This record gives sequence, C-alpha cells and structure tokens, in this order.
Amino acid sequence: MLAAMKKEILLRKDELQNKTLQSLYFGGGTPSILSPDEIKSLIDEVVKHFNFENDIEITLEANPDDLDKSFLKGLSDSPINRLSIGTQSFFEADLQLMNRAHSSSEAEDSIKRSQDFGFENLSIDLIYGSPTSNMEIWKQNLNKTIALEVPHISSYALTVEPKTALGNWISKGKIISPKEEEQNQEFYYLSDFLKDKGFQHYEVSNFAKPGFYSRHNSAYWKYKEYLGIGPSAHSYNGFNVRSWNVANNQQYVKKLSSGLLAKEQEILSQKDQFNEMMMIGLRTTWGVDLNGLNEKFNGEIMEYFYNEIKSKLEEGILVIEENHLKIPERHWFMADGIAADLFMV
Repeated sequence: MLAAMKKEILLRKDELQNKTLQSLYFGGGTPSILSPDEIKSLIDEVVKHFNFENDIEITLEANPDDLDKSFLKGLSDSPINRLSIGTQSFFEADLQLMNRAHSSSEAEDSIKRSQDFGFENLSIDLIYGSPTSNMEIWKQNLNKTIALEVPHISSYALTVEPKTALGNWISKGKIISPKEEEQNQEFYYLSDFLKDKGFQHYEVSNFAKPGFYSRHNSAYWKYKEYLGIGPSAHSYNGFNVRSWNVANNQQYVKKLSSGLLAKEQEILSQKDQFNEMMMIGLRTTWGVDLNGLNEKFNGEIMEYFYNEIKSKLEEGILVIEENHLKIPERHWFMADGIAADLFMV
C-alpha cells in the first residue's frame, strides 16, 4: 500500500496548480493501515514534489483505540501537528448503539494521552440526538469536552442509514428513532454553550477556539483545489473536475503497480457547480460570495438565483451581509434544506 501511494503522489504531482501546501490530511483508516514511520515516509514523499507553508497544518484522523502510547510516541517524532479523534460520545450506551470499538474511558484517555505527547491542536467528533441519550447526557458530554480543553469540535446529529444495524433495530421497534425536535434542541444548546466557552461557530457542524479553525476543511468549504491520495480518496481541481479513487485496496495497488491511476472522474456542469456552492457556502459563517457567483455563472443562472432567494430574504431565512449570502445562525439546523430549495434541477 505504501509503495502504491508514493507512486500515486509521483503520478499526480502536477495536478495542483498551487505547489505550496497549507494543509495535509491523513484520513480514513490511516492509523490501522500505516505505522508512524510509514506516515513519516509518505510526508517525505510529498515534500519531494511540493513546498510546505512554514506553519502547515498536518492532521491525522484516528479513533481512540488507535492512539496507544506506542503509536503516539511515533507520531510525536513526526511532522503531524494536529489530531482529529473520532470520540463520538463519553457515554457507554451511545458508543454501543453506534457500534464503536472504543469504550467511554478510552475516549477520554486517548485525548489525555495525546496531550501528554504534546498534541494540543486536537479536534474531536461528537454525536447528538441519539436514542440512548437525552439533554442531560448531552450537557455532560459537552462539560467533559470543555474540561479536557479540546479546542475544536465537530458535532453531528445521529442519522439512521438503511441496511445498518441501527436501521434494523429501529424498524423492528427495539430502539426509538431519533426525534428531530430533540436534535434541534441539542444543536442550539451546543451552539450557545460553546460560544459561552469562547468557541466560534464557523460552520454548521464545526466549532473552534480562535486560531484553531480546521485549515484543511475550510479549504473544502471555500471551493479550493485539493488532491486526495489512496483508496476512496477524492480530489477537486477548484473548478469543474471531481475525481475519486477506487475503494478496493487490491484494485488500487494493482493499477498503480502497472503505472496507471486507479481513479474515475466527472465533469461538473454549471448547474452542478452552482448547487455545490449553495450547499457548501450556506453551511458556513462566510456564506456565498455574490461577487464570485456573478463572475462564475451566466445570466440565466444568476436570474434564477435572484428569483429564488427573493422570498427567503423577505422571510429572513436568508440575509445579505457585505455582499455575501448567508443563513442566519438561528436557522442553521435547517441549512441543508434551505440550500436544497435553491438547487437547479
């Protein structure tokens, strides 16, 4: 796998127009596949073909059970300077419902261990609206997070996917389906609570102390180009081409061993690009840049856009501030639905 990923970096080194990187992100199952030495080796390979900003953000995504002392010791000797930990909850019933491999104590201990090894730039994932939770448990989850001094939080409502254990349990009446009203209440409590603790709510699901915004994810939300390496990784040229690698590890390695890329791609139409800008931009505190929108799209699309937003501006569901279209934060829980109403079909 390591050799294949290095080969892919070499073959795709000219795809990014900007050869100076502000962020590097190791996601998915990296810790369970690659050792710290192999991660360092991959970073060395990237350095051969790209320049790094002096303060580049290099993130590793990991589950709590990945972060034992041996692994963290190896990471502390690498350029990795940010960890994103899939905590989900500090309560056992929540973790069991979500079929997580780690326990509640491991969730807490992994954060403390990471800090002991010098990782202060931490992000954790938290899930709200679980049938095994309630507002009191949610408050305790958030208090625990603050006590652990985590500077970045990504938080999502529990969703029920078809053909999953959770979906099956709910269909059989073993577990109550998550209630949207309760998720709404927990979302707004989360936002108010974290703002009182000095966090900035900069994207619907993301909160950060000043100076701890995710640089990598912010690039996605601002439609910047990015290059994804490895099985299932996605890439975007910042304009109209999106590509993705095959998910199957064996197919990925076999293709690259033959000197071929293991990817597919699609050309985004003007409508596709417009819809993505609505969906992504309206989830952020920055909103959608109207100047950029007018430069990018033709008169027909812009005529459609201004017609569609008129009633929502009158209702206060959308606002224009400093020539950016935004959803007021009091409506952020419904952001995806509001954006979808603007889609061109």
